[in-house]
Amino acid sequence: MTKYILSFLLIVCLSGINAQTGKDKLGSLRTSKKIVSVNTLPASDDWAVQIIALKHPAREPEFFKNIEQAREFRCADRFVRYTVGSYTNYQAAKNEVIYYKDLGYAQAFVVNTAKYNIGGAARSGFVPDPNKRYTIQLSAFRFPVYLNYFKGIENVKEFYLKDRVYRYTIGDYTYEDAMSELNDIKAKGYPKAFVTELDAYLPYQIE
Repeated sequence: MTKYILSFLLIVCLSGINAQTGKDKLGSLRTSKKIVSVNTLPASDDWAVQIIALKHPAREPEFFKNIEQAREFRCADRFVRYTVGSYTNYQAAKNEVIYYKDLGYAQAFVVNTAKYNIGGAARSGFVPDPNKRYTIQLSAFRFPVYLNYFKGIENVKEFYLKDRVYRYTIGDYTYEDAMSELNDIKAKGYPKAFVTELDAYLPYQIE
């Protein structure tokens, strides 16, 4: 009898573990550190501090000690560049360089991220397809973030594409409806949100 009781308790425990895992498949991977993957260059000058350039993307969020958020640019020269901060002028960015050097980023210097060459970022002459569905991308990260990061937004969809970047979107719209909603989303604190094709993302959705 004791053997059956122990077996029963073991099954219950395993079921509980599986249930918890089912709630969040990426629970063990999520982090408060954010490496924001940038796919579209700023339309105007965007001064920042480049802290490092790597041949391969950072493999874990703790790679950047003392840095809570960095932007990641995959450049055409096959280097992956990481920056911190966003400033309206060169001098403001320069004032921060010594701070990041003191943190251990000896190669830190000022860059204008609008001048990066990330290859194929622009979509000139884009014509929406009335037969396709669209969504609004809120942000993209190298590592999965907690969904409560998206304040004021419900029903956020999470995708993990072949480029190993996690993308977070809201909504399923026609192109016209997505564009109508975009300004409201930006007003909620997501100024870099943009409209993109949902169909291309759906095969990579994390349920």
